[in-house]
Amino acid sequence: MNLGTGLLLADLAGVAVFAASGGSAAVAKRLDLFGVVFVGFVAALGGGIVRDLVIGEVPPLAFADWRYAVTAAVASAAVFWLHPQLARLRRTVLVLDAAGLGLFTVTGTVKALEAGVPPVGACIAGMLSGIGGGVGRDLLTGEIPIVLQREIYAVAALLGAVAVAVLVVLGVAGPLPLAAAAALVIGLRLVALRRRWSAPQAGPA
Repeated sequence: MNLGTGLLLADLAGVAVFAASGGSAAVAKRLDLFGVVFVGFVAALGGGIVRDLVIGEVPPLAFADWRYAVTAAVASAAVFWLHPQLARLRRTVLVLDAAGLGLFTVTGTVKALEAGVPPVGACIAGMLSGIGGGVGRDLLTGEIPIVLQREIYAVAALLGAVAVAVLVVLGVAGPLPLAAAAALVIGLRLVALRRRWSAPQAGPA
């Protein structure tokens, strides 16, 4: 498998897990089928759209390649129909969200670097790719976006993006190293949730 095929599969996997995350959040809010699919679509493709606009790829891949929209719709609709079998819905949402964060951060950073964005800018684009869908999902379901709270979320994405940029600069950005970078983001996010790690907050005025 070459790097291009691996990135496509990772991108579609990220779409599927973020769509499932968005769909699960929408089901928890008791939205109808259209609402579940719409929230899943935004959660899955919002970050990628932001990434593509940042790097000048127009139209964004979410609109140019039918596989992205179909994957998002199918994954979120599946959650709508199968949610009675999903135990502990909140935990499911958090795990899926962590997986999507890792996958989208990696693919977003690589695509930005391939588009000629300098490493620092590519890391920011990769972070935005990872967090954009989650922000859209939270806003649509009436929640304060996770990225604005104390939880380690955007920081995990940024660290993963930096790891990807370093791998690319060193010329060792094969499928396995990039998978390890995604696992770093996922692992950091899940450990932070389990151990209740958080970023510092400002004290009272």
